[in-house]
Amino acid sequence: MADMKGNTKNISTAHATMVGFMAIALWSMMMGLVRIVSESFGATLGSAMIYTCGAVLLLIFRRPAPIRTAPKRYLIIGGALFVFYESSIALSIGLASSAAQSVEISLVNYLWPTLMVLLAAAISHKRHAVWFALPGALVATAGVFLAVGGNSGLDWHVALQHVVENPLPFALSFLGALAWSVYAVATPSLSKGYDGTSVFFPCVCVALWIVHFLSGDGLPAATPPTHAWITVLITAAVIAGGYACWGFGILHGSMEKMAIASYATPVLSVGASALLLGLNLSMPFWIGTLLVAAGSVLNLVIKAK
Repeated sequence: MADMKGNTKNISTAHATMVGFMAIALWSMMMGLVRIVSESFGATLGSAMIYTCGAVLLLIFRRPAPIRTAPKRYLIIGGALFVFYESSIALSIGLASSAAQSVEISLVNYLWPTLMVLLAAAISHKRHAVWFALPGALVATAGVFLAVGGNSGLDWHVALQHVVENPLPFALSFLGALAWSVYAVATPSLSKGYDGTSVFFPCVCVALWIVHFLSGDGLPAATPPTHAWITVLITAAVIAGGYACWGFGILHGSMEKMAIASYATPVLSVGASALLLGLNLSMPFWIGTLLVAAGSVLNLVIKAK
């Protein structure tokens, strides 16, 4: 993250865009790493520790502009949405009943690009905008059901049964995706160019510590091994580094290229999670993952027209 603190006058757009692409690669490892941490420390304590370390890293390597220069509406509305999204995603993965289900839940989170397009269409004054966005939304939603259904394929009853058996993490993941889609649509106009990521991250820490203490989970029964503590630091670096790279890419690179590349995130994330967690995912799951990405791309193509 050293490049992001130095002189940016001579940095090319192509170089900055490549830095932005690094965020996608880093974030693809997030779901699997968060699950590994939660298995050692618990869902609430593990999440709180990750985001505490991540906040420290961001404040060191990507110090925010003076908070007094930030629009108050952006700090309140954007901050609330950001804190809810990050907290809900981290907790939903940790609350999954198994490593395999944590991957299913993470895929629900990747409905956010589709939800973002639907929301943007709904608030626009373009005629039939929502109808044009529906095909991509249906394809992506079918992909989620296909993945959650597992070996049963696109069986709505099996998929719903998986959700009913452990509804909280699925609900948190979906609500998080919805919150992030609202954040993506609303904050560009509210922020007036101010990037509050490094300000919002400590707020996520506070929220997660409050959740942990209120949950009564306490400390792990046995002291986690050394590699578990190292994984906390790696996970924090992955998340914080992803935000630092993404912010740098947005400021100095091609946002259009980064947006297109981001639609590969579901596939990359599922692949990375399968490797990190040692999972053998079924063919229907992979097809469902591709459909989620395809639905997002379809929305992008239709929006471009």
